[in-house]
Amino acid sequence: MKDKLTLTRVLIWGAALFTLGILLFIIAYILWQGVPALSPEIFAWNYTTSNVSMMPAIISTLIIIVISLLIAGPIGVFTGFYLVEYANQNNKILPIIRLATDTLAAVPSIVYGLFGMLLFVTRLEWGYSHWAGIITITIMILPIIISSTEEALRAVDNSLRQASFGLGAGQLRTIFTVVLPVAMPGILSGIILSIGRIVGESAAFLYTLGSSSGMLSKLTDSGRTLAVHMYVLSSEGRHVQEAFATATVLIILVLVINYISTRLSRRLSQGGK
Repeated sequence: MKDKLTLTRVLIWGAALFTLGILLFIIAYILWQGVPALSPEIFAWNYTTSNVSMMPAIISTLIIIVISLLIAGPIGVFTGFYLVEYANQNNKILPIIRLATDTLAAVPSIVYGLFGMLLFVTRLEWGYSHWAGIITITIMILPIIISSTEEALRAVDNSLRQASFGLGAGQLRTIFTVVLPVAMPGILSGIILSIGRIVGESAAFLYTLGSSSGMLSKLTDSGRTLAVHMYVLSSEGRHVQEAFATATVLIILVLVINYISTRLSRRLSQGGK
């Protein structure tokens, strides 16, 4: 029995170290290739064929992240709250809603991109634009936020709710003062996953946002995200090092966003202390 436990522990540690090693190798290789290619020209405000600046892509990526989360965040979180806190759990519609949410989360991104192109770009005549990309990616991340919010709320001990009700608090007050602080880390984990989905997405944006290299002036303009910018540079074959530099900035951006989200989650879960 002891030998089996030791073997299991070794396998677990081996798998963990192998996974960590692969991650560190990928990050180290990208940084090794990308850091030397970083230069002031690659961060120029305007894109040219000589500097292949990523600044327009950075601006477009940040704007898409902010606006899509402003739309999908409240809708997804409130939907999760309704499914857990308000909806009748014996209602036969709830399993259908959860099945639809799980199914939408598993749909390939290129299908969303094709849907966005047919509806927003062609049917509604928005053309390749930031709005078309934002609405498409908002639909894509909604299932992630809904599922993570629902799981986070279900993980809250029901005795906390009962204690709050016993002290005379109403359901809405209980949700905001008792349930939400405990569930906040799980909810923000879903939002972090959504940000990762947005930052790493390329197929859906190629069909809806386009791949224009110009600086954004209005949301009806075409553009490109960092992932699309990296794809275009690498596919051309002439700016591979600049593509690695874009990947380096992309990694740094994700790490910074994850750090800020984690810090915010801790502050909110501690009541703002």
